[in-house]
Amino acid sequence: MTFEDLRIFVAACDTANLSALARRLGRTQSSVSQRMARLENEFGTALIERSAKGIRPTQAGELLRELALESLGSIELARERIQALIHGEHDTLTVTTGGTTVRHFLKDTVVRFKARHPNAHIRFVPAGSTQRCFELLRTGQADLALITTHEPSPGIATRALAMQDFYLLVNETHELASRNHLRLQDLCTIRYLGLAEGTAHRRLIDLAAADQGLQLTPELVLDDFDTASVFVELGLGQAIAPAVQAYNFVQNGKVRAVPIVDIPPASFGWGFRHWKHLSALSKDFVDLFDDALGQMAFIPGLQLIATTTGKALAPPAPGPR
Repeated sequence: MTFEDLRIFVAACDTANLSALARRLGRTQSSVSQRMARLENEFGTALIERSAKGIRPTQAGELLRELALESLGSIELARERIQALIHGEHDTLTVTTGGTTVRHFLKDTVVRFKARHPNAHIRFVPAGSTQRCFELLRTGQADLALITTHEPSPGIATRALAMQDFYLLVNETHELASRNHLRLQDLCTIRYLGLAEGTAHRRLIDLAAADQGLQLTPELVLDDFDTASVFVELGLGQAIAPAVQAYNFVQNGKVRAVPIVDIPPASFGWGFRHWKHLSALSKDFVDLFDDALGQMAFIPGLQLIATTTGKALAPPAPGPR
């Protein structure tokens, strides 16, 4: 068994399709299958199940996948940090997050970071889901991830910084625009514009609805909250958005944001592999974001928890109820 065997096994579990994985890796499908077989021979049990839909790990395979993720992430991080000791810290910071998060959360942080580190490069890698952010962290393609923090992942540490209530975005002329608050049962007849099922926010909303025996089925599935807000402004439907995004849309568009009181708030914060081994650039970026987040305390529905280093932030700003 080699580290390459484990890397390919983990990738196979996540891809669920050996031929697609082989193409991505520039290998033949038979060579990928041989690595799977070698691991199964070594452990003496089946690690994957094959079906018409692809492959998935067995119970033993899932155990191996979770533990391998932790080991591979640690080895990759060790490689990076050793190279930094030998050659000095690199001058590039890579952050992965949702495609529009820079606009809503990180603009001021980026400006201050570049002023403080004019020779440093900062790169943003957009990701469509929290799980994709975890994958980029795990494989060393990103240093930090700004994510919803409800979903743990092997080999990744998270620190929640704040909670956001949910709001219904409606056109300013819509009959619900004058309401002080809403409940999920009030939304059963709206023209719902929702995010994709794989996103953390969509899962939180769906779970809250299911707990009440309700189902919200989107008429149209969109990639991000910004697109949803544009469609709401055009009168094409209504969308559910977290507090910070909802506040910004109200300031900049012809929409209203009405609090939904029975969806549990969503937590967000940083994802990383090991806090102790983050680069100096990464830690400075986090500190700057902590300061910027404290300046958002006035936004209704945003409840601040703490900085990444544990220092208390400003008191939370309660949303309207």
